[in-house]
Amino acid sequence: MKLTILGCYSATPLIHTNPTAQVLDIKNHTFLIDCGEGTQVELRRNKVKFGRIKHIFISHLHGDHCFGLAGLISTFRLLTREADLHIYAPKGLKDVITMQMKLSESWTNYKLIFHELSSKSSELIFEDDKVEVYTIPLDHRIYTNGFLFKEKLGERKLDMNAVLNADIDVAYYRKLKQGADVPDNNGNIVNNTLVTLDPKPPKSYAFCSDTAYNESIVPIIKGVNALYHESTFIEKNEALALPTKHSTAKQAATIAKKANVGQLILGHYSTRYDDLTPFKTEAETIFPKVELAKDGKIFEF
Repeated sequence: MKLTILGCYSATPLIHTNPTAQVLDIKNHTFLIDCGEGTQVELRRNKVKFGRIKHIFISHLHGDHCFGLAGLISTFRLLTREADLHIYAPKGLKDVITMQMKLSESWTNYKLIFHELSSKSSELIFEDDKVEVYTIPLDHRIYTNGFLFKEKLGERKLDMNAVLNADIDVAYYRKLKQGADVPDNNGNIVNNTLVTLDPKPPKSYAFCSDTAYNESIVPIIKGVNALYHESTFIEKNEALALPTKHSTAKQAATIAKKANVGQLILGHYSTRYDDLTPFKTEAETIFPKVELAKDGKIFEF
């Protein structure tokens, strides 16, 4: 599982900072999460292949999380994209994008499929044989979701020495991987656990931006390998976080600790801060495994 940070700052883009966007590579999927202004430039800068993006997840309709989407959709059209594009976003974004396409006479030559979100409870919004994606209801000034990405448990692994010693025909290998007990060449049933190994534990990633401190998300994100949680402010500016419904680094760390996550990644910094060191220092007083997001930074877990 690989996470590429395209942008991790709040509000407006600056010369050297970009608003929220990131790419998650998981089980042969390349998911784009949020699409702030300038996202397509950062995709190119980070050498992300446009054609691999088939699913885009938008947390909410504030501009620093979605103003890059219309441009990206238009670029896909200019590149003669043919593959369907699925967009999971709050209800309303479909109307915005459709109006832009209509007035600019820029209808896509590929199928644009909107999955409009309105539930205030966590729900499964994407699933295939390898991955599940759930919403994480957040507490912001407008309707907002985070997203939980979960690998499904993979197939069992063949212990080839044990399989050969058990004299099992190759025709049964597939069933062994699926966890079934199978007969050997003498007709005796072989216990699956004697000839296979457990699959690797499935990994998970939670994206939470933007939100006020919100303990209700803890059961949803419990035990994830990595949590990206907004930390727009440090503690001394908590008075600014309250009316804007954002979080401090210490609050993000508190959520990480309560959810027992493997790693906390801080981001969505206010551009008022020239030095991000205090974010990490502050969070580490609560939770030890803290990393700072940075435009262009890659995390693997």
